[in-house]
Amino acid sequence: MSIMGISQFERFFREAASLDVDKSDLKRMSDFLNHKIHDLLLIGVAKAKANGRDVIQVHDLPITKGLQESIHHFRQLDLVIELQPILDQLATLPSLPLDYSGEVETRLPEIVGGLVYVLAQTFKIIDPEVKNPQTLHWDRATQVFDLLL
Repeated sequence: MSIMGISQFERFFREAASLDVDKSDLKRMSDFLNHKIHDLLLIGVAKAKANGRDVIQVHDLPITKGLQESIHHFRQLDLVIELQPILDQLATLPSLPLDYSGEVETRLPEIVGGLVYVLAQTFKIIDPEVKNPQTLHWDRATQVFDLLL
């Protein structure tokens, strides 16, 4: 199962960075998002615990200025990412020691949108001439994100 359908995925990358992606890239993106959302929530757990809370709040998530700007760009694309597929994906990941608030849950689609937008832009930074990201592009982009998130 994926967070978005193939046609939505293709449109997203086309509009965000003039990239052509295909069905094989959809699996890579889903894996990428699963790891990054889980990483964001794990940091949220640490911050919530450090502040004596038993629920992750939005301000516990490590949403950087760049990611916030990318969320804004995602909103301008006028694309919709449904919450339920995100929650379904999260249910397949290792459980967290804390729950997240309703506000975190509500913001997940736009956070995912921002991450996908940043991912598309990262491909263009890694290789300004790229039209169709290959395995090397995906690997490099993932390495960059692993360093930062």
